[in-house]
Amino acid sequence: MTELFRIDELHARPAETDTPTPEILRGVSLTVQAGEVHAIMGPNGSGKSTLASTLMASPEYEVTSGTIFYQGDDITDWPTDVRAKAGMFLAFQYPQEIPGVSVIQFLRQALSARKGIDLSVLELRLAGMDWMKRLGMDSSFVDRYLNEGFSGGEKKRNEIMQLAILEPELAILDETDSGLDIDALRIVAKGIREVRADRPTLGVVLITHYQRLLDELCPDHVHILVDGRIVKSGGMELAEILERDGYEAFRT
Repeated sequence: MTELFRIDELHARPAETDTPTPEILRGVSLTVQAGEVHAIMGPNGSGKSTLASTLMASPEYEVTSGTIFYQGDDITDWPTDVRAKAGMFLAFQYPQEIPGVSVIQFLRQALSARKGIDLSVLELRLAGMDWMKRLGMDSSFVDRYLNEGFSGGEKKRNEIMQLAILEPELAILDETDSGLDIDALRIVAKGIREVRADRPTLGVVLITHYQRLLDELCPDHVHILVDGRIVKSGGMELAEILERDGYEAFRT
């Protein structure tokens, strides 16, 4: 198998504060091979969303030590836009509203930046119609302003449509199941499965609290993140232990 992504002993803390702040990530190491799905689970405050944001070079966090590799390159100092153009994608836990910018305009700009393809609005609309149908989205959806007035399910389905159309190599999904009812969760999970079927080398880092999404996606590896460190790695049996016993069994 081909190594797609690796982090070695990653430490990170909030950036630009007047006083030194404690590290949130305290030595996270992870290797993702092409085509693999890695699930990261942990209690509130364990560093899951910090990890997702740091992997995409959010200015809210600074890497204090450790290294991030992507397709063999050291990208620790790469800014967000360069990582995105190289094929890294982040689906946000709380997607932001962008008034005045329609979904179709956003996709056109993002696709042009990602792949240098300047599709017309009509071409992009046609390309997206199949995915809107798969994700249970009305065809007029792409004319709405990005995330403005969207339900939680619409926001998450829109993120999966972006994932499908932009064709990244690595997808970081930060609590994609957050706020979804069981029907919406199944639609989103089905969309992720279909994206992976179309692009079998796609690597996925899936951050979640709940086993129900893992049941839908069957990750290759499950990691338990507690207090900024991965304290245990394994398979779906770890999710089953969490469902039964909670995180206390993994605290040191």
